[in-house]
Amino acid sequence: MYWLQLAVCAAGILLAGSRLARYGDAIAWHTGLGGNWIGLVLVATVTSLPELVTGISSVAVAGVPDIAVGNVLGACVLNLAMLAVLDVLHREESIYSVAAQGHVLGAAFGIIMLGVVIFGLLSAGQLDLRVGHIGAVSMALVALYAMAIRIVYRYERQSSAATVAESSVPWTLSEAAWRYAGAATVVVAAGMGLPFAAEGVATTMGWSQGFVGTLLVAMATTLPELTVTVAAVRIGAVDMGIGNLVGSNLFNLTILAIDDAFFVDGPLLAAVTPVHSLSAVTAIAMAAGLIVALTVRPRARLLNAVGWTSVLLVLLYVVNAWLHFHHGG
Repeated sequence: MYWLQLAVCAAGILLAGSRLARYGDAIAWHTGLGGNWIGLVLVATVTSLPELVTGISSVAVAGVPDIAVGNVLGACVLNLAMLAVLDVLHREESIYSVAAQGHVLGAAFGIIMLGVVIFGLLSAGQLDLRVGHIGAVSMALVALYAMAIRIVYRYERQSSAATVAESSVPWTLSEAAWRYAGAATVVVAAGMGLPFAAEGVATTMGWSQGFVGTLLVAMATTLPELTVTVAAVRIGAVDMGIGNLVGSNLFNLTILAIDDAFFVDGPLLAAVTPVHSLSAVTAIAMAAGLIVALTVRPRARLLNAVGWTSVLLVLLYVVNAWLHFHHGG
């Protein structure tokens, strides 16, 4: 029963998420904004809505904070691993050699925010930094996200790096916006049932909530990112695909602050197991690998199909999954 509920929710997310890239590309075309910016902010925000709804439901209704935190950090790791999918689908050449340089800023801010989360997780037992029931770490995450969006926007404007891919747009701006809103609504509705199904699966299988949140729920809630990434590369909007994955990580980490506001029993990071630091450290290593690849611009590919950076990202994801399965509490 719980597995069926998870499957139904995942199917809804998959179907709605597959539409977001085309509607986002249409909005970019009509407004003159680049695919990088649209992916980083507009598309990333919507594709991260399942994590938002799942997190709020987990802490405010289901009472499973470990699933909320595990979902967010697990999704960050999985998002970066999805770059390998984008790399394989982009057959012409490595995505790291053609992607806009502006993605480095987004990845760097992701590392900073992940470092703040690790500090919050490891210091929760020694430091009680809060305002009311909300942790100071949560407020720092919101400030960093706002700073990241502003700096990346200014960079894109000054460098003129944002470009809109040529495409056939069958909708007006108003039609694209309404369709985009409709797909987002489906994503939110499907995401609402995930924490309850996940809690049931964890109990039935004897798995820890941290493991279920980090892997099972994270896989379901990142389906929009995956479908948008695949759709983006198919329409030639590589920067939108990468921007969606990097931007989703920034928004996901901000979701921890929103979850904290709904978790009235005290700072959220003080109520969960520190094992979530494993995912945060893994995500930092993966983001650093992305920054190196975007700087060096490697062209070599394994079997002429996938870059070595992508191979590293997948290996780090597998190691993180194994550690959580065997040592996730």
